[in-house]
Amino acid sequence: MGYSLSRLTLESDHFDPGNAAVHGVGNGQTPNKPLHNLEHEVAQLTKLRSAPNVRLTQIGPRRRDLPVSTVRMLAGREGNYSGRGGRFSSADRCHVLSRYLPVNGPWFVDRRSSRAYVSQFSADGSLFIAGFQFLFKCSLQDGHIKIYNVDREWKVQKNIHVQSMRWTVTDTSLSPDQRYLVYARMSPIVHMVDVGSSEVESRANITEIHEGLDFSSGDDGGYSFGIFSIKFSTDGHELVAGSSDDSIYVYDLEANKLSLRIPAHSSDVNTVCFSDESGHLIYSGSDDTLCKVWDRRCFNTTRKPAGVLTGHLEGIAFIDSKGDGRYFISNGKDQTIKLWDIRKMSSSPARTPGLRSSEWDYRWMDYPPQAKDMKHPSDQSVATYRGHSVLRTLIRCYFSPAYSTGQKYIYTGSHNCCVYIYDLVTGAQVATLKYHKAPVRDCSWHPYYPMLVSSSWDGTVAKWEFPGSGEAPASLYY
Repeated sequence: MGYSLSRLTLESDHFDPGNAAVHGVGNGQTPNKPLHNLEHEVAQLTKLRSAPNVRLTQIGPRRRDLPVSTVRMLAGREGNYSGRGGRFSSADRCHVLSRYLPVNGPWFVDRRSSRAYVSQFSADGSLFIAGFQFLFKCSLQDGHIKIYNVDREWKVQKNIHVQSMRWTVTDTSLSPDQRYLVYARMSPIVHMVDVGSSEVESRANITEIHEGLDFSSGDDGGYSFGIFSIKFSTDGHELVAGSSDDSIYVYDLEANKLSLRIPAHSSDVNTVCFSDESGHLIYSGSDDTLCKVWDRRCFNTTRKPAGVLTGHLEGIAFIDSKGDGRYFISNGKDQTIKLWDIRKMSSSPARTPGLRSSEWDYRWMDYPPQAKDMKHPSDQSVATYRGHSVLRTLIRCYFSPAYSTGQKYIYTGSHNCCVYIYDLVTGAQVATLKYHKAPVRDCSWHPYYPMLVSSSWDGTVAKWEFPGSGEAPASLYY
């Protein structure tokens, strides 16, 4: 490809949970302190979703401290040891596939002279969306959102030119039917584009219409706020957004109007997401350090959160739901990811004055060394993961895919140019992907294959895989 690509060196071609500390360490940091096998329901659920059938574990002698090998699993499947007619269960499949982490590479997807801010696979993995900041040297200040067709060798299906931007594309969201894409900027106007149209070069209101959805409520704030986070509802009929005016907005697409504004936090709402497919619960995270849970069924009456979760020492950069209506993770500017159980939430935040430093600003300052080991005295989180860094931009974190890993891992970008993968239960850093030359703001794991794509402020969108051919071993999917 004309470039010398650095690779992550592993002692073998698969991940051995029994020796997790060996992998991904070598970035000058010590491995994450283990959680000593998280004693919580989420740990048990994770093990159930990614552990092999007990009969397969009984085939021949093996070391108890090591997982059942792939060869043993395949032999057990052929011998129908699990009584499933020679087929893997979903847990069997996750046990095998979760050992094949997407750590080989990277290979280039794209490279531009502007910062990459957004990386998102579609729900079925057939499309990939990347959002880039505008070029300062361009008088029109155009930004780009590219939609790649993954199944057609990453051919650009649509190149969306975003005109008159304010700073950057802050977020994008693809509708559940994958027909429409909405993109947000530092503006109360969210734009919607027809992904399925035949127009490849989509220039705003020149080659095709980028419909503007006005989230301003007519209050005194007018056009003074921007949208940081935007998500389609699970039925595709609504959009929920978090904004710089400390609010959550809900836009009714069928009525084509704003249906709700909630003054949700005391500072910027950097992130919002739905808790599960029902769409009833919404999680929000803010620079006021709090995560809040909102029940849409009570929005119009209470205007108050269903609960508050306290534990971060600094602002919340991003939230990702496990999709079960109970658990979610948050990336914080206190340099930690936290795992939450909403059954532990309180009706109001704990009052702990004096913990935050008013003199520290993550946009241009390093995190104070004396604060790295601090813990909130009223921390309600289930677990905390450390090692990556959240500086300069709202870096995102996610659960690994349910289909291929049983959501066994957490992964995140980092200011120090790496992608980190943590074991959800033990907290160990199981891999650190090192290639980029600038902060990695976003990354996305393919929903079905061991493939991860990272986007960085160095302008590079890079693809990491196992085994490296673009396909997982076919026998694992039977």
